[in-house]
Amino acid sequence: MEPRSGCPINAAVEVLGDRWSLLVLRDVIFGDRRYFRALLTGSIEGIASNILADRLVRLVEAGILTRGAAARGQRARYSLTEAGIQTLPVIYALGNWGLDWCAGSDELRTRQQLMRDLGPAFIEEFMDELRVRHLDAPPRPDAGPGPLDRLNAAYSAAQPR
Repeated sequence: MEPRSGCPINAAVEVLGDRWSLLVLRDVIFGDRRYFRALLTGSIEGIASNILADRLVRLVEAGILTRGAAARGQRARYSLTEAGIQTLPVIYALGNWGLDWCAGSDELRTRQQLMRDLGPAFIEEFMDELRVRHLDAPPRPDAGPGPLDRLNAAYSAAQPR
């Protein structure tokens, strides 16, 4: 798809500017949901199946995700590309803006606040982990629990019982 203009902001908005596209990426990145059914049932916003199917096609066509080949009766697995991994700082910045300027539930704001507290170095480490998970990059030699595991553990510990 050719962008409407040569402006890089316009080009990025044409790929990522739809709310469902960003929420699908959020669920792939933070929820490690990589199959259609997991993305559909795990969407707290209640994405419709036809919208999800359309956004997955768009994200694959834009080079943000890849769709693994699936034999008959098997599920296709979606993976982030490097371009998809590079959306993490954008999503992080949007989340920080949301913390500052939008109301929301304390429970759902926890992950973003944890990432903000951990800072930009955590985002870089998280991107490295996404490369291991999605691009089969070798893990870091100092690999202990990864950023996603640490983030989910801290998120779980912060939730009311």
